[in-house]
Amino acid sequence: MEHHMDQAYGLWTLVILNSAIFIIFAFSFFKPQTKRDWRSFSAFSAFIVALFVEMYGFPLTIYLLSGWLGSRFPNTDLMSHENGHLWYTVFGLEGDPHFNIPHIASIVFIIFGFSLLAKAWTVLYNAQKENKLAVTGLYATIRHPQYIGFIMIMFGFLLQWPTIPTLIMFPVLTYMYVKLARKEEEMARKEFGKAYDDYAAHVPGFIPKFSSVKSTGGERNS
Repeated sequence: MEHHMDQAYGLWTLVILNSAIFIIFAFSFFKPQTKRDWRSFSAFSAFIVALFVEMYGFPLTIYLLSGWLGSRFPNTDLMSHENGHLWYTVFGLEGDPHFNIPHIASIVFIIFGFSLLAKAWTVLYNAQKENKLAVTGLYATIRHPQYIGFIMIMFGFLLQWPTIPTLIMFPVLTYMYVKLARKEEEMARKEFGKAYDDYAAHVPGFIPKFSSVKSTGGERNS
């Protein structure tokens, strides 16, 4: 067990490197400005750090569940890195865990989430420069594509490497993003008035209807 522990975990350089890459990449699109933005982004960053600490540093969840996992899977080396993919272990999947359905689905969610962040920021940035309401691109389908992007990224990581801390943090962060979105809607209504009300009447907040949105005469929100 110690031999596998030495090989699979304690790789703190990878913890720092991977955390930094994902946090910086997300920051480049989210660009927090208010205290509320920074709280939400800090919580997302904490989720990422907690994830990679368990993935490469110290497998806290494996230790906490070792009794249950050991009794259910007595011949499984729980300290091997492949069994850190808990869905792979719990569902008794075989072969390389990086090519099983949960892992592939996780990659799809993560890539799609970052794609939403990138595309949403382009529209939002151009709208903010002109002090308009963002109603084009992804904003013609949902009012808060950036927050949906963050939620998809976190969900993708949970499919790939579920841990007790991140499973607890996920609903908390989702609630924070919904609350932040509502606050931003209040600010947009004060700034754009009827234009925002017309826009919100046609475009859902988080779940797209895939229907076209008529021009509301402006461009700006998150």
